[in-house]
This record gives sequence, structure tokens and C-alpha cells, in this order.
Amino acid sequence: MPYRKFKADLLFTGNKVLDENNVLITDEDGFIRDLVDVTDAGDDVGVFEGLLSPGFVNCHCHLELSHLKNVIEPGTGLVEFLIKVVSVRSSANEEIENAMLTADAEMFNAGIVAVGDVCNTNNSIKVKLKSRISYYNFIEVIGFAEENGRQRLAPYLSVYKQFCDAGFAAHSSIVPHAPYSVSPSMFQLIGDLSAGKIISIHNQECPAEDELYRNKTGDFLKLYDRLHINIDFFQPYNNSSLQTYLPLLRKVRKLILVHNTCTTQGDLDFALKQAVADGHPNYWCLCPKANMYIENKLPPVELFIQNRRNIVLGTDSYASNTSLNILDEIKTLHQNFPFVQMKDLLQWATFNGAKALGMDDKVGSFEKRKQPGVLLISNLVNKNISTASTLSRLL
Repeated sequence: MPYRKFKADLLFTGNKVLDENNVLITDEDGFIRDLVDVTDAGDDVGVFEGLLSPGFVNCHCHLELSHLKNVIEPGTGLVEFLIKVVSVRSSANEEIENAMLTADAEMFNAGIVAVGDVCNTNNSIKVKLKSRISYYNFIEVIGFAEENGRQRLAPYLSVYKQFCDAGFAAHSSIVPHAPYSVSPSMFQLIGDLSAGKIISIHNQECPAEDELYRNKTGDFLKLYDRLHINIDFFQPYNNSSLQTYLPLLRKVRKLILVHNTCTTQGDLDFALKQAVADGHPNYWCLCPKANMYIENKLPPVELFIQNRRNIVLGTDSYASNTSLNILDEIKTLHQNFPFVQMKDLLQWATFNGAKALGMDDKVGSFEKRKQPGVLLISNLVNKNISTASTLSRLL
């Protein structure tokens, strides 16, 4: 079988950066065959300027909102953003499908090999069946009203069944949207359904979320009023949202917490204690460009690093971002947190993401028998990613 050989100034394996004396060897289909010293590589080695990396993993996306690109203006704040999404997301099926096809192709060309995708409908199934990207489907439940929980859950169970019937059973889960949009009783129902599954949840994306849980005050009261949702049942917990809802999600296989712009040390300590007790890992997904787009705020990255938490990256949707490009997320983090090492940024974007989605047996690192894709990041500055860096997909 013919082999392909790749050599560059730097080579990132998924967890460490190697120098130009290393050669990556794949077969024609992109399966990793070996990683050898240049003296053992033989002839026909392709030489490139820049850094070789496994394909990227986008742990948080909303593919079915791709038709909302440039529709919602930036800087609205989360509550106004959510109101606008509800009011403008409806569109013709053909427009939605064409936008998803375009977004899927853009992600593939931007080096993304796997996506954790939030789904409220079955709209994306056809696109995903044709895609060259591996998708994990988070069937997202929204239901803050306390009554008729099982009845409210039924449509989401129907969507989940459709994904399973389409061949995505191993890569689909029922998940809660966010603490402010899922009632305590609905959390309990989802908690039972989440046993042994990978779960994703929007977490502490703005200060109003904790205000609601601590005091039943803040901007979310305006959201419920605008959407005519009666929250008389809801009583404040005098605690953060995370520390209130996590005990309702104790049966999960893995938990991906998304955004985390207002997460505190106390929240990190609480989450770790529960994860250790329950025997499941937590992953903290950063979507910096979306955070800037909606709230002009970034998560406390230094806090997560100091606590050695498992960090992964996401793009969110075209409703809240100008691109679905993980390299753009890396650049944003590098610009705002220059102390973060390139190795760590790349690991968040590759190996950690693959682990979070349960796809590390296939993607995320240059290991034998995996098919992780091969990316070339060019225009490095002092052997580091810069705003000028570009990406091309070699495999």
C-alpha cells in the first residue's frame, strides 16, 4: 500500500510539539502508520513550512442555526440574544438545509474532523449522513415550566429516536439546554435518561444566570415575561446555578460544560468533588468568539488552567459567531491570554475534544491506526500561532 510522508518545522502529536526531525507517515486513506525520525523515513517525504497538527474537534456547535449568519447583531447581551433567536430562527426548510450544507463544508475545509452538535429538531440528519465530519448529536431539551414534564419531553424523545434510527444511536444524547431553560423536574427526567451518556449543557454564560438561582432576580425574569412563561413555582436556591443543577446529573458518562464565562473557584471545586464521587470526567468548553459576540466577555481561562481542568473548544453557531473555525477561536484565546502555551491551545482543540466526545479512538492525535486528519498551520511567528496564521488541510 502506498504511503504519504509529512515533515514540517514543527509537528504537534495531540499532546506535545516535536521538531523538524520527525516525519509523520500515513496510508492513502489517512490512517496513521508511524511517526519516525527523519533519518528512518526514506524517500518521498513532503516538506512543509509551519506546523503539522491532527484535525480539530469542535465540541459545541448549533449546525441548524447556520441560516442565522449575520442576522442577529452583536453585543445584545444573552437575554436579548435568546429572544431574537426565538423570533427569527424559523425559515424555509430549503434555506435551512442549504445553510447547513455550506457550514458543514466550511468546517471540514477549516480542518474540523468532529463536532459536538446541539440539535432541537431533526433538520440536520440528512446533512450529517452525507458529511465527512463525525458528529455527536446533543438533542437539547428546553422546558422551564414545571408542569407536564413528560409531555414536554415527548417531542425531544421523538427527535432522539429519529437520530438513533438514522444510525447515530452511539453518538446521540438527550441533554438540558441551560439552567435557566430547564425546570428542576425536567432536570430529573433528563438525569435518568443521561445514564452512561455524554451530556452537554450551556453553563454560566452571563451573570443573570446566577442571579436567578441565588435571588430570583435579574434579566431572565424579562425573558420569561416576554415568552409568557409562568415561574411562580421557582424558588431561589441561594447558590450558583452550577452547584444547584449538577446534583441532578449524576449518572452521566461525561459532562461538557459550555461557555463558563462566570464560573468561579467555588464552582470548580464543587464540580470536581462531584465528578470524583460519581466517577465521570468534566470538560469545560470555551467558545470565546461567541462570548465576545453576545456579551463582550471572556471566561476566566487562567482559573481553569490553574486548576488543571480539562479544557475543550467550540465555535457555537453562526447566530453568535462570524466563523465556524477552531483556528479563529485559538487566535482569540492567544490574543487575550498570551500566557497560554501553543501546545495547550492545540491540545484543547484536538486530543481533549476527541476525548470529550468519546471519539479519541479515531481522531485527536497522531497515533497508529487513527484517522485524525492532517492539518498544516502556516505563518507562525517565533514558532507560535499568530493573527496571521493560516490553515490548510493536507488530509
